Amino acid sequence: MRFSHSIQFNAVPDWSSHYIAYSNIKKLIYQLEKTVHQAGVGDAESRPLIQNEEPEAILARALDVELEKISSFFNVKEKELCDEVDELLADIGTLDEEGAGQPPSDGGRLTRQRTGSTRSAHSDEDASEDSEDEGGETTGLTAQKKRVSLVGRRRANPVAPTEMTASSELTRSNRRHSIAFDDYAEQVELFSSGIMLKKRIINLYVSLCELKSYVQLNKTGFRKVLKKFDKILDRQLRPKYMSTVVEPAYPFRPETMKELEANIAEMEKAYTQVVTDGDEEAARRDLRSHLREHVVWERNTVWRDMIGMERRAEAANLGRTLLGRDADPTILQGDDERLPRSKEIWTPVGRFTCPTWLLGSTMLTLIAIVGIFLALLFIPIMRKPEQQNCLALLIFVSLLWATEAIPLFVTSMCIPFLCVVLRVVRQDEAPYKRLESKEATAYIFSAMWTPVIMLLLGGFTLAAALSKCMIDKRIATFVLSKAGTRPRTVLIANMLVAAFASMLISNVAAPVLCFGIIEPMLRNLPAGSNMSKAVIMGIALASNIGGMLSPIASPQNVVAIGIMEPPPTWGQWFFIVIPVGIISLVLIWLLLLVSFKPGKGTTIVAIRPVRDPFSGIQWYVTVVTLATIGLWCASNQLEKVFGDMGVIAIIPIALFFGVGILTKEDFNNFPWTIIILAAGGLSLGKAVKSSGLLHTVAEGISREVQGMSLYGVLVVFSCLILVIATFISHTVAALILLPLVADVGMKMDEPHPNLLVMAGVLMCSAAMGLPTSGFPNMTAIMKEDPAGQRYLRVEHFISRGVPSSVLSLIVVITVGYGAMRISGM
Repeated sequence: MRFSHSIQFNAVPDWSSHYIAYSNIKKLIYQLEKTVHQAGVGDAESRPLIQNEEPEAILARALDVELEKISSFFNVKEKELCDEVDELLADIGTLDEEGAGQPPSDGGRLTRQRTGSTRSAHSDEDASEDSEDEGGETTGLTAQKKRVSLVGRRRANPVAPTEMTASSELTRSNRRHSIAFDDYAEQVELFSSGIMLKKRIINLYVSLCELKSYVQLNKTGFRKVLKKFDKILDRQLRPKYMSTVVEPAYPFRPETMKELEANIAEMEKAYTQVVTDGDEEAARRDLRSHLREHVVWERNTVWRDMIGMERRAEAANLGRTLLGRDADPTILQGDDERLPRSKEIWTPVGRFTCPTWLLGSTMLTLIAIVGIFLALLFIPIMRKPEQQNCLALLIFVSLLWATEAIPLFVTSMCIPFLCVVLRVVRQDEAPYKRLESKEATAYIFSAMWTPVIMLLLGGFTLAAALSKCMIDKRIATFVLSKAGTRPRTVLIANMLVAAFASMLISNVAAPVLCFGIIEPMLRNLPAGSNMSKAVIMGIALASNIGGMLSPIASPQNVVAIGIMEPPPTWGQWFFIVIPVGIISLVLIWLLLLVSFKPGKGTTIVAIRPVRDPFSGIQWYVTVVTLATIGLWCASNQLEKVFGDMGVIAIIPIALFFGVGILTKEDFNNFPWTIIILAAGGLSLGKAVKSSGLLHTVAEGISREVQGMSLYGVLVVFSCLILVIATFISHTVAALILLPLVADVGMKMDEPHPNLLVMAGVLMCSAAMGLPTSGFPNMTAIMKEDPAGQRYLRVEHFISRGVPSSVLSLIVVITVGYGAMRISGM
């Protein structure tokens, strides 16, 4: 969580205006950065101020104002709470003096009378007292000022007992026949005073703890904002300012904190005396429980407010464009609950209210797809019923994936259901009898969990560990720091880093990482700069190319490995894709230089590497990652030991999760939708092959391409896959087309199914002509400048992405084809 969000989440709501203005100071730092690196940049009001003073002086003046604000508030709040503490302790002393005068016949000390309601183990009556008392102990902090001490007033003018005290004390008086009415009335008075003292102790304890948190949070704010200043402007202000200004200030002195902790300890002692009958551990436990409940309730309220603001801002900025739907299917109601939009419709059987998305174009698309599916089930096209049903299933799933009428992973989850219900699965050997539902269920579910899925999980594990330990960022910033400030060099360096990051941590996470690294450079480029457009476009296109550089770089690569027989080793994969990737990147780089001309009037701020030393955990993660990749590269030679690359993938899972580097939350945050999508695609491929439909279709296509050379078939399928993958998801294109490509390659006069599949999966990654062609493109087009304007538009992708796809196609069918033949595919 960013500290700007953390300070909102942890701040006391009533004190929110008295905390350090972290976000405002951060904006000032960014303004100073731009002014330092670009003379004359800035508005007319800020330019003279910044030009005449050093950045350190400007920041120090702003921090001095914040420090004065914090110190003033702390002084007032500390005095107020200390006065309340003194008053409370005096009231406790007065009440103890009155309780000390009780006759022995009352059955015990006053403290026991006061604490009877808090110990439910004594009796059922005491338990009911406690449950009623606790209901009034959640009063807010603002109510403290309205409370007054009731002890003195009750001595002069005793008040009648409340319903709660009357009912409970009446029960006790029936058991204590020796107590007179006057003694009973005095006990009720003292008991009610004890309840009020308990509540005052709890509220004071909570307030003192919040004041302590206020000091710690603000000190952290000063330290973080100074660290950001030193990092962005390459200065050393933090040690000097913290030691000479912040730490000597009254709220941050050690003796101030000791006094605050002493008051907290006084509240614990008072609670021990008034409530827990001398049990200090129980008093400390109860008070911490009250503090935890208060903070949880308060933070839950603040958190919901923050989430609501984020949702409203996102809806205002992105609106319907991000969703790609006709309308936003939800609206905010009440406490930010997201409820579906609804509309009343009239039918012959009455009036109904239904969500509006059921009446939109998405629903119409879904109805049309279901209609096509039902028509294909009954219109005879194939000779055998299992193939007819499988054809309907294949087209139905393909249309759902292509249109995204429902989420992709939901479509994948429907595949095994339809395979079993439609009985499309046959025996693997003659006489190819259709399997019954029970046998078909075991068959189709076994296809959903294969070593390929474990390989995908292993890739996600490596990516999560590298990202969590900041190894990927360290490598990226180190490389980019060596690129200098020449625009063309910076552009190719960013593209190479994006491609390398995609190879290691997937082409989904790589563009997000790279965009975060270049943020300081983008802030210092003029508005509308061609350099900013070129570098963002370059990262997106390079991340797509990087999606082909390793078997775990993208899900379609994992799908391809599951189809190839035998699967290629990592060494074979690298031998083919490294030259293809490097040449494609160079050609795309030249295209961007020619089309954007980013070097004109561009001043670039150099990116500084992370200076922190490599920690032991980072070395551990690096060694395990390199060892795992090495084992994957040698998987063919180690087949007798491990059997498959999926088994090797268990090693990093065990070593990272086992020692606690990755946690259960990290495991839950894996992109399980992609895993389900891949599993569904594998089961679909198995069903299409088992039903005989794949064999029949492949025979038909083989007759059409009969007489064509292997190279001609390669070119035809590469172009076809490139066009289709441009308009639909790369992974979906691979799931639909690669099994067909493999079967066609198997039935050629010169069988080379692995070669055609390899070329096909490379073209899936090379499809990048539209903003929706892959996650890197979607991330890039949503990138906005500080003014809220997008850096790129659709025409930028069409004019640069389409030529880039064509260039990659040429490289694959020339250099890639040669490398595949040399490697023995």
